[in-house]
Amino acid sequence: QLQLVEAGGGLVQPGGSLSLSCVLSGFRTGFSLENYNIAWFRQAPGKEREAVGCISRSQHPTYYADSVKGRPTITRDNAKNTVYLQMNNLLAEDTAVYYCAADSVFRRCELSAAEYKYWGQGTQVTVSS
Repeated sequence: QLQLVEAGGGLVQPGGSLSLSCVLSGFRTGFSLENYNIAWFRQAPGKEREAVGCISRSQHPTYYADSVKGRPTITRDNAKNTVYLQMNNLLAEDTAVYYCAADSVFRRCELSAAEYKYWGQGTQVTVSS
């Protein structure tokens, strides 16, 4: 069973940056990170889960939600089975649990949670002074 483990959350000051990682393991035979579209989502207390952005498995194009556009960068290192999320100029409203998710079916990544079958357990990011 594919597993995703996020790391890097914590307390960040307003205006600061976050740097999260998502490590994948448990690939079925013949599969690797190269076969997966990966997305980052977040969920704030009392709010719906929302997309931050995603990175596709082929050619690696990235797409970002309008609500955060210009601030996040998603990259992937297939050799390390790891996907990264960096986001700058953090605001209090960026406080949330951040999740990574994986999909191997669609040709490119999408910003819809329904596309993703595999999810990590999440990592808390709190933006506060």
